[in-house]
Amino acid sequence: ARKDLGVISFQAEDEIAGICSAIGASFSGYLAVTTTSGPGLALKSEAIGLAVMAELPLVVVDVQRGGPSTGLPTKTEQSDLFQALYGRNGECPVVVMAATSPSDCFRYAFEAARIAIEHMTPVLLLTDGYLANGSEPWKIPEMESLPSITPPYHLPASGEYIPYRRDEKRLNRYWAIPGIPGLEHRIGGLEKTIRGTVSYVPENHEYMVKMRDEKVKKVSEKIPDLEVFGDNDGDLLLTGWGGTYGHLLTAVKEMRAEGYRISLAGFNYINPLPANTAEVFGRFRKIAVCELNLGQFADYLRMKQQNFRYYQLNKVQGLPFTVKEIKEFCIKLLEEK
Repeated sequence: ARKDLGVISFQAEDEIAGICSAIGASFSGYLAVTTTSGPGLALKSEAIGLAVMAELPLVVVDVQRGGPSTGLPTKTEQSDLFQALYGRNGECPVVVMAATSPSDCFRYAFEAARIAIEHMTPVLLLTDGYLANGSEPWKIPEMESLPSITPPYHLPASGEYIPYRRDEKRLNRYWAIPGIPGLEHRIGGLEKTIRGTVSYVPENHEYMVKMRDEKVKKVSEKIPDLEVFGDNDGDLLLTGWGGTYGHLLTAVKEMRAEGYRISLAGFNYINPLPANTAEVFGRFRKIAVCELNLGQFADYLRMKQQNFRYYQLNKVQGLPFTVKEIKEFCIKLLEEK
């Protein structure tokens, strides 16, 4: 651990202890990151729900592997997407992101921390076995070069502390550090009113559910637009998310050099999706989704962006895509009318 930076490393006895300790650190005014792989995410799911209800910042890193159960513990897969998006009881929205390269893991871990703190929400960052075992030259950035993060602390001079009073723009509640006179409050897994008292009032529950959901949706206002490699319109848009990006990019570069009208859009932000997603999709004749599962992201897009048809390339062999199989799939799609 980097003691010079005030970083503490803690080895818990199991997955549940790890995430509950992280939530305790968050309640105390510190951001904690907890990591897992495969079935460990299922063990953490109840505590993720607690962090959603308490509206505390938390980062969970899931290094995906072949499943279910123990599955292929040393092989890659992208089959935890639906678990990350929906694997909790109740209406329990979280921000979901994915890194695309080994160096990307630092960038999006930092970004996950920023979103978690500034929006007071859990963030799930997905990587995979392929990225975890990968390497590339990377210059460690200077601390001073990193973007600033502004925690939404409630200061005593701000007046009366109301636990679930929200920022008007981001809808985050304010962070109160225990031990400060006047900031005593109650949070936890039971539904609360804006003042932190337990409430079973139907209208209050619906209001709080909608506020938590809208808070996550508003993150889309603070993330970059979806970028396109290649032409901004054309015959085929290849899409993917996370660690498939390198293979997809190589395939698209080779096909463009061969004269095909093909472009690429890789997703790092999954929930919420970038605000311009529909506008980008609308400029292409066909959209293909490539992922290392049976089509979870394609099905998610069918729910969130219903005006488009999605073609799928799926692989669940514990191996990444090859450039050859991506190109063969795309050429076949382009030849079809």
